[in-house]
Amino acid sequence: MVVRKGMRKEVAEAELTRPERSREVAMSKMLRCLVRYFSDAAIRAVFEALATGLLRVLLALATGAGKTFIAVNLLKRISDAGLLRKALFVCDRDELRNQALGAFKNLFGSDVAEVYQTEDGKNHARNARIHIATYQTLDSDHGKEARNFFFKHYLEKNHFSHIVIDECHRSAWGDWKFILESNPAAVQIGLTATPRQLIIGGKASAASQDEAKWRDNVKHFGDAVYEYTLSQGIEDGYLAPPEIFTFDLFHEQQTETERVRRVTRGELANKKLRSAATGAVITAANLKETYGPGELDERLLLPERVLALSKHLLDQLIAHGGTPEQKTILFCASDRHAEAMSEQLGNLYQDWCLAHGQDPKAYFAFKCTAKSGGADHVPDLRGSASSHFIACTVDLLSTGVDVPCLQNIAFMQYIASPIVFAQMLGRGTRLDPDSGKLMFRVFDYTEATRLLGLDFLTKFKGSKARPGPTPPPAEPPAIVEGVTIRIEPTGRYLTATVDGRHARVTLEQYRERVAERLIAQAGNLADFRRVWVQPSERRHLIDSIVRGGFSPRALQMAEEAAECDLYDVLGEVGYGLVRQTRSNRAFAFTYKHKSWLDSMPPPTAATVKALASQFAKAGTEALETPHIFSTPEAIKAGSILALELFGEPTVLLVNIKERLFAA
Repeated sequence: MVVRKGMRKEVAEAELTRPERSREVAMSKMLRCLVRYFSDAAIRAVFEALATGLLRVLLALATGAGKTFIAVNLLKRISDAGLLRKALFVCDRDELRNQALGAFKNLFGSDVAEVYQTEDGKNHARNARIHIATYQTLDSDHGKEARNFFFKHYLEKNHFSHIVIDECHRSAWGDWKFILESNPAAVQIGLTATPRQLIIGGKASAASQDEAKWRDNVKHFGDAVYEYTLSQGIEDGYLAPPEIFTFDLFHEQQTETERVRRVTRGELANKKLRSAATGAVITAANLKETYGPGELDERLLLPERVLALSKHLLDQLIAHGGTPEQKTILFCASDRHAEAMSEQLGNLYQDWCLAHGQDPKAYFAFKCTAKSGGADHVPDLRGSASSHFIACTVDLLSTGVDVPCLQNIAFMQYIASPIVFAQMLGRGTRLDPDSGKLMFRVFDYTEATRLLGLDFLTKFKGSKARPGPTPPPAEPPAIVEGVTIRIEPTGRYLTATVDGRHARVTLEQYRERVAERLIAQAGNLADFRRVWVQPSERRHLIDSIVRGGFSPRALQMAEEAAECDLYDVLGEVGYGLVRQTRSNRAFAFTYKHKSWLDSMPPPTAATVKALASQFAKAGTEALETPHIFSTPEAIKAGSILALELFGEPTVLLVNIKERLFAA
């Protein structure tokens, strides 16, 4: 691996070294027979483990090492030995499922079938020996309904003799452990390039520790019986080495003493700003005091920043490859950030083509996210030489997508997980005989490569230990207005209705969908505030979001914003409002509107403050209940009679809400 210095200090010396060998030798290794020594060694290691009586086996194989190929040949040898009854191969991406279907059919023929329910209610794979399924097929994100589906079609215990769990570092299989519990005698084979290990706090309850055993690959499967690393793959000539270039997102503004620079409200005050979630214009008044590097592109869109980064990346492509037309994956901070980067890169490419007298090619830069139906573009990214060059994505292409011709990976997304980084980096490690690809470049704008070589550790937050002889059970997923909320080591996930079907989405995706529906009802923050203070209009607004398949209150819980009013939760998501707790907003109301309060008779001002204190306790709805004037605080201040000293109470109450939400 070659690490190049960019606009800041060179990253720590990488542990991988690009082998110095001739092009001819490397190409000959690419064209060798498919059965490589490590494939055979991995299969032998599994057989040796099974021979000792183990039922759980882990294989840790670098991305591009052919995990599916190894799984197919492993099950074929087990079958030839007369030990295979029925097997389940489960993965988490359609791309992986389709790849597995083709690979298994090459050896097992008609004994292989995809798992799904046919129109007559039967399991399409009911007569097959090898069942190929995604997690989504098995659980459909329907909770208990998923179990009904599974047990409807796989009723008997130990239906499968062998279960292969692809990409087992992902936590979905842990959530649906009933599949494994229903097959306790089955051989379980975990495949991953990044075996996850969990860091469990000392105060974790017994229930949490038990849950962690399902999510920690090493605790569940045991140490890998065979491991083939990226370093080995590069050294052997089977995998492409990366050449790394690092740059500073803040360029010359960062100093040696301020390693992680924060951008202040003052620095952003005169810039054009939009919400990264909705695209709505954001004013300086709605900005936080400071933004860290990881927050900036996730929360805000700065057109001049997008332009500068797009131009810089295009210059790098041209400098190192002679042309911008190179197959590249650009990992962006959000869906809208990906959209902005693709548009700006496209505009700059048009200018480049005009200056060089050539016709621009279609889909030079394109948004490739789950929200945009980006999977439809993957075949063209992989196979077309005349279109689809720069895929601007968030996480759709982070795993399970094979693009051997990929020449570059660019990081403009801040990444904290070594597992996520390794999976993203793995998109570029495949060699490509057709194009003669022997290496790939990494353009790192966010210090993502600092994670290179780190252990695949994840902090695990389980339920806290409680006193008593019997430890409490693990807390079930929260369900709010029909929405299931799950908190996992990899993030927070919610169920939602997307394109007419129930789907599991990340918290960020959920935020974006809610924001879209919010903006459709109230185009800006002023409109939103006006709607919010009117009970009937507010209910209509919330109902319209709920009818669209999303729950604002579920979002509030997932955001852990119970101390905030729903106004602040939605205001932040849709309009970049700085979220405040109810108590902070009530406190701000008393001093920001002090002159208004001072203009009132003392009993009126005292009653208004008493009403604001009720908002601090229970939010907007507390201001609209007829019992609000019967609270001890309101009665002591003078209640509704005190309000009448200053005007019509109903009008004054609306005025209080308007000022509260403007505070």
